[in-house]
Amino acid sequence: MEILGIGPQELIVILIIALIVLGPKDMQKAGKTIGKWLNDLVHSDGWKLFQTTSREIRNLPTNLMREANLEEFKDLDRAVRDQVKPAFDSKPYTIGTPARPPAADPAPKTESDPGSTPPTPPSGQEPNA
Repeated sequence: MEILGIGPQELIVILIIALIVLGPKDMQKAGKTIGKWLNDLVHSDGWKLFQTTSREIRNLPTNLMREANLEEFKDLDRAVRDQVKPAFDSKPYTIGTPARPPAADPAPKTESDPGSTPPTPPSGQEPNA
């Protein structure tokens, strides 16, 4: 946790130095004064403007890249979608199953011999459909 770029260890060192320099009684007054000043600063319009400007400056490179490449990416996206769409529209696809070419009407397997292939008709004859 950092407050105004000061980490917890740095804050402890600052408090020890302030305690040595100011003493315990003046430390209360100084803490109260600093707390009021920080509260006023954080709730001021200037601080909110500073935060907004800082956020915009941090995001400026990203926003500029998006604006510059937006048209190029739209054209690229449209081209990819036009190429991919016919492939997905022509055959159904479900998630988790590999895409395979459709088989040419496989014959049902018999239960007595599950590992065997169906018999092929003699040459010159076509199988009955």
